[in-house]
Amino acid sequence: MKAYRDIIVFMVTLLIANFFWKYTVIGEEDVLQAEVTWFGLNITAPFAWMCRHISEWAYRIIRLFRDTVSMPCENVIVFASGAGTSIVWGCSGLKQMFIWICLILTVKGGWKHKIWFIPFGLVLCHLFNILRIALIAMLIEFHPERFDFYHGFVFKYLFYGMMFLLWVWFIMGIRGEISESECDAATPAHPS
Repeated sequence: MKAYRDIIVFMVTLLIANFFWKYTVIGEEDVLQAEVTWFGLNITAPFAWMCRHISEWAYRIIRLFRDTVSMPCENVIVFASGAGTSIVWGCSGLKQMFIWICLILTVKGGWKHKIWFIPFGLVLCHLFNILRIALIAMLIEFHPERFDFYHGFVFKYLFYGMMFLLWVWFIMGIRGEISESECDAATPAHPS
């Protein structure tokens, strides 16, 4: 059972953080400028800023590969084919960032490593999210009917898979270094 403790902690933390977010952070999912609340407090501003930021950078990435894209208004990316997407508050990546923080805070390990690994993971989550939005948009340029598949299945699970691999890196690599160094320090210089 001890061998599975970290995995169990990961799964329980993921589920609790996800449900906590789902039932406390409220906003209409499909509305471009939706109001977002947390326990009744208006927290729309960080979501609106993040959506604008992600839209801008996703648009810039797409422009590197496609000259058929435009951004007719804030948070909307459209192709000449007529396909396009809106980046709404649920696409901000803030939920995944919240879950990331919860995952690292609940795992066993020293604060010396957590204090830099949490921001490192947040940056990777943000960059992955921008890339995710850009790729989904490019993939639906000629096949808009596949949006739900890419958005709700493929890239959603790739996002959580990336977070899992980062978490494993922390468990096996970063936290593992702590255990090895502690073990080395406790090993006598001259074994009997």
